[in-house]
Amino acid sequence: MVRLRERLRRSAKHLPGLVGMCAVVYFGYHAIQGDRGLLTLITLDNRVASVSHQVEVVKSEQMALAQRVSLMRPASLDRDMLEEQVRLVLNYTHPNDVVIQVDER
Repeated sequence: MVRLRERLRRSAKHLPGLVGMCAVVYFGYHAIQGDRGLLTLITLDNRVASVSHQVEVVKSEQMALAQRVSLMRPASLDRDMLEEQVRLVLNYTHPNDVVIQVDER
């Protein structure tokens, strides 16, 4: 019985250190692996970079389309653009035109 009490006293001295070490391991694991950890941050940064690139592509396409639309406004009507759209939409050509079809991929 004396040995058991002595062992309990010795182990009680180490209990705060053991609890502290467990807390450090717990919080360290969640700082790296958790929902708001470093690995999640890296994944989100990669996603943000990918979406930013997609936004830039869409904005450049939008600017190109806006340029084409501005050429079709009555104030600045471009005859070549009008003719291109008539041929595209109505499938209209002159009898002496040569049509070259290009496959757009």
